[in-house]
Amino acid sequence: MSLDDIFLFLQNGIDRFIRWLRIGAPPPRGRRHLLIVQIDGLARSVLEQGLAERRMPFLRRLLARGAYRLTPMSVGLPSSTPAFQMAAMYGVRPDIPGFHYHDKRRRSDVYFPRAGDAAFVEREQAGGRLGIVHGGSTYGCVFTGGATNNLFSFAVFRRPTGRGLITALSAFVVLWWVAVKGVVLTAIELTRALLRFIADPVAESARGWKFLAIKIGISVWLRQLFTLAASRDLYAGAPAIYVNYLDYDVLAHAYGPRHPRAMRALRRIDRSLRQLWTVMRRVPEHDYDLYVLSDHGQAACIPYVTLAKGAGFERRLFEDVLEPAGAHEVDPAQPQGRRLVRGIKAYRSNRETGIWQRFVNYLEHDFPWVLGELKEARERGALRVVSAGPNAFIYFLDVDAPLTLEEIDKRAPGLAEELSRTRGVGFALARSAAGPVCIWRGKRYRVADGEAGPFAGREDLDVVLAGVADLMGMRCAGDFVLYGLGTPEGNVSYVAEHGAHAGTSPEELHTFIVHSVKVTMPSAITHPIELYPHFVAYQEVA
Repeated sequence: MSLDDIFLFLQNGIDRFIRWLRIGAPPPRGRRHLLIVQIDGLARSVLEQGLAERRMPFLRRLLARGAYRLTPMSVGLPSSTPAFQMAAMYGVRPDIPGFHYHDKRRRSDVYFPRAGDAAFVEREQAGGRLGIVHGGSTYGCVFTGGATNNLFSFAVFRRPTGRGLITALSAFVVLWWVAVKGVVLTAIELTRALLRFIADPVAESARGWKFLAIKIGISVWLRQLFTLAASRDLYAGAPAIYVNYLDYDVLAHAYGPRHPRAMRALRRIDRSLRQLWTVMRRVPEHDYDLYVLSDHGQAACIPYVTLAKGAGFERRLFEDVLEPAGAHEVDPAQPQGRRLVRGIKAYRSNRETGIWQRFVNYLEHDFPWVLGELKEARERGALRVVSAGPNAFIYFLDVDAPLTLEEIDKRAPGLAEELSRTRGVGFALARSAAGPVCIWRGKRYRVADGEAGPFAGREDLDVVLAGVADLMGMRCAGDFVLYGLGTPEGNVSYVAEHGAHAGTSPEELHTFIVHSVKVTMPSAITHPIELYPHFVAYQEVA
């Protein structure tokens, strides 16, 4: 028995004592309980590689024994966590076109890490439907799914919820052990980094502090906290638990989906999965069903700032395409703060090189208010551009309703074709009176008529075209939706990342769900909304 098991055993005794004090009843018998483990950002092809390379030995054994099987799953568009979890947790077709987008009616952006945005979206789009985690716990999710306990969920990020003070005190043992274990593991990682630096300072300097910070923060502290807290819930008989492990996704964004640092994260997640399985087997009276799934994959990409030598996508789009095309009238007033940068116009136009140019680019990207560019960088006149990953949205702000391509043609003839030929843009999507249109290399393809365009030859063409139709049916999707996938330079992300998602590539769209052979799932899942009837049945039985 490991030290984790000892402390969880002690925690279980405290929980039983609390129930003896009549603060809570034991969990009811005669119903099955739900445990969902999400490995954020893991494509099915990368999982298969990880299993073949024995990076996930426990999950490999689980599948090899025949008690569990892997069912293919397609996640639809956009291939992102908020859209996936809204569909799976509440059974609705989400109006969530990306991780960051603009809502014309509210006249504001929705950006999920920002306080309040996820809560607003969940309240508006869930529509009072029963969530699949009702009465249970979520860890590391975007939405709550109706859970009573929520930790590091975007919807309640600043105010984690729980069952009250006495129950919180009953978790003291677990929290204390997480703190002790986290400090010890952090010290070990720092010692290893120091020894590596002494042995090879050049190679260790190249690794950078970013990797060390991600590993300690996400893989040590958050993963340990989620695992121990979920284990406590298993002992207590929580009706539903949804834990989302972020390790792989964060490292894949930073370094690429098949980078060794990202792949090594799979072994750490596998260890946590084994611990949850062990606890689940020790409480057979709770009848837990385990599901292991992923919400999307990632495509390897290059950041647009690398392609454009430091310039941001929004600025280049305005200066090279939108303003020359006359798509809107530019406000002639001097933006506030322009005096701060008078005299460095050549640098801001990227006509110079060297350290100073890098410094100016850094200011424009991370501190635009210094240059008086907070609004101008993304919004000029009646247009707003929002970059969200390998996707970017263009909104015409003078009307609240989405514009059709026919209406845009009247405003700016030829703009659609020009956008599709812009460097860093693979293809553009727009609405039309006859359905979605894909503009690729200057030619229009009518998706509703089955015209494949850039997707020709794909084995999953039906899934891709259905996803495009879903995406362009969302009210909050841009009047143009641009994708940096399949450009002559490769896949491009409009934010600074080497792994990206939200798009149509097979790596992003196709994931998996691992489940017991005793439960019946569709043979192939084409959209996460198909998961809802299965998962909510655990609530309806109750």
